[in-house]
Amino acid sequence: MSADARIEELKLELPPAPKPAGVYQPLLVTGNWAYVSGHGPLKADKSMLTGRVGAEVDTEAGIAAARQTGLAILSTVRATLGSLDHVVQVVKLLGMVNCTPDFKDQPLVINGCSELFREVWGPERGVGARSAVGMGSLPGNITTEIEAIFELDPAWVAATRTR
Repeated sequence: MSADARIEELKLELPPAPKPAGVYQPLLVTGNWAYVSGHGPLKADKSMLTGRVGAEVDTEAGIAAARQTGLAILSTVRATLGSLDHVVQVVKLLGMVNCTPDFKDQPLVINGCSELFREVWGPERGVGARSAVGMGSLPGNITTEIEAIFELDPAWVAATRTR
């Protein structure tokens, strides 16, 4: 099943693709690779999920924030590439958790995004390498920030270069 069809089947609501908050591109394609800049847990109403895990929010809220961050990444990928079906493989995620110094479950929190991508692309294509780290703070006190690298369909990349 295509990733775009899977979004519909799962009844996932993607937020609007976020605009850059500085001097960078939200997604950059070079060769067969798509590099996605750090995204936060953007909701459909354009607000962000905020709070420090271990202080203002609990682990479950952190997991939900990571999932919402994944939805924002999906929105950017779809808006930039035209379809999630151009993704061949999730290659790498870097998940950052805004948390207290004694919080130790960053990997569990970032599973919120990893599990979403597995649901969308399946276990073979939707699970890549990953790092999950704790941060003393994140911009705007957002709960999570995640970067991603995707491998793209070489035939699609070649076709877009000839347009």
